[in-house]
Amino acid sequence: MKLNARLTTLALAALFATGAVQAQDKAPEKVLREGQVTQQALIDALTPAGAPDDTAQAAEGAASGVRTRSFRPALRPAAAAAGTAAAAAQPARASILVTFITNSADLTAGAKSALDVLAAAMKSDKLAAVKFTIEGHADPRGSEELNLKLSQARAESVRDYLMGTHGLAAERVNAVGKGSSALMKPSEPAAPENRRVTIVAQPS
Repeated sequence: MKLNARLTTLALAALFATGAVQAQDKAPEKVLREGQVTQQALIDALTPAGAPDDTAQAAEGAASGVRTRSFRPALRPAAAAAGTAAAAAQPARASILVTFITNSADLTAGAKSALDVLAAAMKSDKLAAVKFTIEGHADPRGSEELNLKLSQARAESVRDYLMGTHGLAAERVNAVGKGSSALMKPSEPAAPENRRVTIVAQPS
């Protein structure tokens, strides 16, 4: 009887752990508005899975005799491992609500300010060796062909600003137009979240 109860408990624990990981996978992607863009938020979002973290640094410190403090996640080992595997399957990404002049690829002053923060994050020690794809997205109100061209032009506009103003190397930044193929709010065609730029860390 005790064995059955224990097996049931273990099964429920595994189910909850799996549910937690699935919930993380299905969590809606957050779009940072221009005033919400911070360098640390972008570094955290764009750091590829498996990159050195505070835990690794703490271990190095202990080996060298330097005492450091590190954050220990509350997840149990099995759940943590499952979460890590799920995270590793998805590239690191961050979506920014970059604004453009209507029906054009010209960046607004607010957009440039947000991209200045993005450039600083990309040039940080943690992301200095990472390559990125800039995805341009459009809402579905125009034709598919027009949306694809506009989203490509906007992605290129972001890339050119990062390269021209902040000196990012051309081989580190690729630009791709997605048109209206990846709407964040399909039920709201005019939602600003559908007109966004997503920065994706390319797998090394």
